[in-house]
Amino acid sequence: MKIAVASEQNMVTQHFGHCESFVIYDVESNKIVNTKTIPNPGHKPGFLPNYLNDLGVNVIISGGMGGGAIEIFNEKNIEVITGAAGKADDAADMYLKGELKSTGSVCHEHAHHDTCGE
Repeated sequence: MKIAVASEQNMVTQHFGHCESFVIYDVESNKIVNTKTIPNPGHKPGFLPNYLNDLGVNVIISGGMGGGAIEIFNEKNIEVITGAAGKADDAADMYLKGELKSTGSVCHEHAHHDTCGE
């Protein structure tokens, strides 16, 4: 299993598409066995969900995310967790312990105006 956390300086970012990087956690037997950070290759509608799918990601964790990205992740059978905050490592650990649940936080427009995370 692979978990990706949209991050900014090792903290969960509040908007998936504009994150600085993705922390990718390789998980075996419910334990993190490897971690790597990859830079965000760019924000274009529909690109990042397909990019992360190609990397083999099974779960994406972010503070907020647009509905279009969520739809693509759902089509790819990638679990979407929104509403997360704090350190990326803690979010991945909480997910593995079953303590991190999605709040369903959806960004409805690219201007945002502080609507992400509400």
